[in-house]
Amino acid sequence: MIKCNKLAQERIILGIDPGTTVMGFGLIKVVKNQMFFLQLNELNLSKLDDHYLKLKRIFERTIELIDTYNPDEIAIEAPFFGKNVQSMLKLGRAQGVAMAAGLSREIPITEYEPKKIKMAITGNGNASKEQVAKMLQQLLGLKELPKKLDSTDGLAAAVCHFFNSGKTVVGKSYSGWASFVSQNQERVTKK
Repeated sequence: MIKCNKLAQERIILGIDPGTTVMGFGLIKVVKNQMFFLQLNELNLSKLDDHYLKLKRIFERTIELIDTYNPDEIAIEAPFFGKNVQSMLKLGRAQGVAMAAGLSREIPITEYEPKKIKMAITGNGNASKEQVAKMLQQLLGLKELPKKLDSTDGLAAAVCHFFNSGKTVVGKSYSGWASFVSQNQERVTKK
């Protein structure tokens, strides 16, 4: 059983923007009701040709982040629905692998739609990546922004989770495999 007090006095939140070319991530520490920036970066997977090797690397990097920072919660950006089915499939796999890493360490995961993350950070669900990054810079006192904004997207997921802590509906939350399966029957196939 995974235990997490969403309103704990001190906690660390790992935010992930999954992708098979670039996975962005960011970490914040919450003390009482205040956020502090810890880290943001990206995992560049563009040099790997094999999709399965990319998934393996996503899993490994997520485990490294968990083991290094000991997050209490993970916030992950949900895949958006596009027209390219192959891209959606690959993105869903990347998200699933990152979620599996967190669940293997028994860390609660909450999934947020991209529009909900943008709305939480900027007040506009259609904000650009640049607008989200600039607002994060102001909120967390970041001196400079990275050239690529995948890492700020990961950080935005963590900040969105902080802003939604304590609210009754925050997105899809999973406290373990059984929870994930029960909330995603359409994604589980029986043979």
